[in-house]
Amino acid sequence: MASTFEVLAEPRRRDILDLLRAGERPVGELVDALSLSQPAVSKHLKVLRDAGLVEVRHDAQRRWYRLSPGPLAEIDAWLAPYRDLWHNRLDALGAHLDQLD
Repeated sequence: MASTFEVLAEPRRRDILDLLRAGERPVGELVDALSLSQPAVSKHLKVLRDAGLVEVRHDAQRRWYRLSPGPLAEIDAWLAPYRDLWHNRLDALGAHLDQLD
């Protein structure tokens, strides 16, 4: 199984997650918003589902997709030290600028 990082390396998959942040959407809306074919969007959704990043709900003939942010915790944990690095550098810059006044 691909890691969350590998799954999100594909820009169209990130685009799909960005669209789903606003809420649940049917496949047709994703197709329209992305200007991709329905089979292409479905392939990306399958990869995202397999990675646990999206969930699907069936409503008669329609499939509704929604974001499942749990696996994004892996990325958040990886980014934490980098966030701390930037925070420390910005604090140092702020202290330096304060000394210039």
